[in-house]
Amino acid sequence: MAKSQVQSVALPRIVDLDALDDIAETLIGALSAGPVDVDASGVERVSTNALFMLLSAAQTAKKAKFAFTISGASTAVAAAIEKLGLKPAFEPVLKG
Repeated sequence: MAKSQVQSVALPRIVDLDALDDIAETLIGALSAGPVDVDASGVERVSTNALFMLLSAAQTAKKAKFAFTISGASTAVAAAIEKLGLKPAFEPVLKG
């Protein structure tokens, strides 16, 4: 069986409740195809719900035995993860 190509998903500048449905739909589609790399480098504002959605996507990928990474987490994303005490949960998927 050939290795699936990594699906890249770039997060928008603002990842809040209004953006979650579109992001979730994109992540579901990407996860159905194989490994996923989420580019979080351009995020300027992120909601708590969005962080939990990313953790949920990581768990979905793990159950499917696909890699899931978050690349280049912006300062806003890193600060929110730290402030909420979620660093241990994100450490396995954060890269760069």
